[in-house]
Amino acid sequence: MCRLTNLFSCLLLALVLALPATARVAEPSERVTVFAAASLKEALDEIVQNFQAETGHEVTISLAGSSQLARQIQAGAPADIFVSANADWMDVLERDGLLVPGTRFDLAGNRLVLIAPTGGAPFALERRINLAARLGDGRLALALTKAVPAGIYARQALTGLGLWDQVVGRLAETDNVRAALALVALGEASLGVVYTTDALVEPRVDVVATFRATAHDPIVYPAARITDRDNLAADAFLAWLQGSKARAILKVRGFEVGE
Repeated sequence: MCRLTNLFSCLLLALVLALPATARVAEPSERVTVFAAASLKEALDEIVQNFQAETGHEVTISLAGSSQLARQIQAGAPADIFVSANADWMDVLERDGLLVPGTRFDLAGNRLVLIAPTGGAPFALERRINLAARLGDGRLALALTKAVPAGIYARQALTGLGLWDQVVGRLAETDNVRAALALVALGEASLGVVYTTDALVEPRVDVVATFRATAHDPIVYPAARITDRDNLAADAFLAWLQGSKARAILKVRGFEVGE
């Protein structure tokens, strides 16, 4: 039996033993690993900074093309959360049973634009334009057109406008959309196809044309939790992504968000 002097300790022990075995709260030291599309960099950096300040949880972001990240997750990479730049790669992981059921949601949307080095003259993207002539001796930079979402959207839009055949032999394909942005910013490519949000963060490029939203599949960024990773801090971050503060940051950064 407990002595009177140890009564408080005994009561505390009894309370602990009475808790369900699964009951647990997230410790401030828990870490969250987020795999996210490269085009989300600045927005996610700001979101993470705010989340860490409020909760004390440490968040690590791994940025790359959505296809590359999805394949890494398939191979067992230790991601807690995945944010893709299109639905297709999230669908792949869902079919593989790698998402926590019920956690998937669309974080934001985006637009596709044509960029040139600073000083480029704007023009309308129409079927009759000679896009190859506007490239001069240069190339058109875009993300991988058969794997990376930004490149897939770009190919859809250019094909729909009847411009693909003009430029298919003049492409500079990159592993992700930020690499395509860099080629134009450095003057290594005459034009590039990137997201609106990419162009906003690079002062060395100008938007010379905007693709119609109907010219390609809807640009959405689905997010979800990855299975088999017991991490309440990750659950908290996924919930924070759906809150008003995260939406406000995304909107300021040029993303399309719901009310």
